[in-house]
Amino acid sequence: MMNITNLQPIHVIGGGLAGSEAAWQLAQNGIPVVLHEMRPYRKTNAHVSDRLAELVCSNSFRSDDADFNAVGLLHQEMRCLGSLIMQAADANKVPAGGALAVDREAFSAAVQSTIESEPLIEIQREEVDGPIPKEWDNVIIASGPLTSERLAKTISAITGRNALFFFDAIAPIVHKDSINFDKAWFQSRYDKGNGSDYINCPLNNEQYETFIDALLDGKKTEFKEWENTPYFESCLPIEVMAERGRQTLAFGPMKPVGLTNPNNPTVKPRGIIQLRQDNAHGTLWNMVGFQTKLTYSEQVRVFRTIPGLENAEFARLGGLHRNTFLNSPKLLDKTLALKSQPRIRFAGQITGCEGYVESTAIGLLAGRFVAAERLGLTPSLPPDTTSIGALLSHITGGADEKNFQPMNVNFGLFPSIEVPEALNQKGKRLKGKDRKQAMSNRARCDFNSWLDTQSLSP
Repeated sequence: MMNITNLQPIHVIGGGLAGSEAAWQLAQNGIPVVLHEMRPYRKTNAHVSDRLAELVCSNSFRSDDADFNAVGLLHQEMRCLGSLIMQAADANKVPAGGALAVDREAFSAAVQSTIESEPLIEIQREEVDGPIPKEWDNVIIASGPLTSERLAKTISAITGRNALFFFDAIAPIVHKDSINFDKAWFQSRYDKGNGSDYINCPLNNEQYETFIDALLDGKKTEFKEWENTPYFESCLPIEVMAERGRQTLAFGPMKPVGLTNPNNPTVKPRGIIQLRQDNAHGTLWNMVGFQTKLTYSEQVRVFRTIPGLENAEFARLGGLHRNTFLNSPKLLDKTLALKSQPRIRFAGQITGCEGYVESTAIGLLAGRFVAAERLGLTPSLPPDTTSIGALLSHITGGADEKNFQPMNVNFGLFPSIEVPEALNQKGKRLKGKDRKQAMSNRARCDFNSWLDTQSLSP
């Protein structure tokens, strides 16, 4: 192994979740890092601060269930790998039932403070907007969904491919003290978590139909003719969902199951809108699944028709932002290196993974892969039976490059369970929760075996 005191720095472009995690993993293994972040000198349409790892959409890292949910399993694996982002999330979590949600300001402040105090990481506030300097012999591009236009052109030139775009929609945030609790109530679906981690606003049949009409008729942000809008299916604007059928929302974010209205317990609502705590003080609550491209004025008008939100005051209204991603299965090798220029790696959402946790996980792996190479080691790929390994495998070849779209981690990305593991005591193939449990058990076993072989610091 080479002398780490003489190592050249690794350049990481982008101080979001993936970039911050990649820089941290490098530094923890004794590798100097220059972390380039363009904010505040060049702002975006979605960020409101210049903090590292700012959460621009939801404050939720989704399910923390490591037995029956692939993202919860990913949480567990990342914790074992010393993830800075998971450390900050755990330290700044807010009530969210079975999910891991955070106080977004405290979370990003914690990440930034930790990065700033690490002597091996130098933060440079600047936009990398031209060709990648030749003297940068190892680069991680983690510029995220809001990659600047100039950097996007550089990436396009590097990859030989035009960037692909879709739009993520941002859900509104409501001030708690403006919610009418004569109509709304606290309850988690099926009383999970603390049983009262969500605020619920019910709609009867007439109110639901009126709301759907308002969504369909409301003025929306218009797209230019040249803009393509292949929405990520798990993050559709609510009005796009409504356009697919009047019952779509009732079977989606507004499903009325697992909840009982204490103000009218004998009547089952047609639909229920849930709000989840967004900060540690419990003063801000976001409308779960209510991504939207309604104009600001229409959002205020339409959302105040919801029972309980008649006088709602919004800390943030919904909006759209561009997301940029590569055709990673075609362009990247198994270690996230660009096939045509191996000195350049990509990490985070730009690789075509979707979600905070997934983006961070790919940043974590990119950092570890580069650290291994810098230390004269061969990068070690996590087994594709693990959550982090399945995600990596998907974006680096598991997906069809002809129809590649961003993807959250899910058990569908995992290899099938083989016999006898796939069979229950009666010799029948496992289904549902039993199958998920079996996949999680296999993942933990394979992950621990892989981790035991690692030369890098967790």
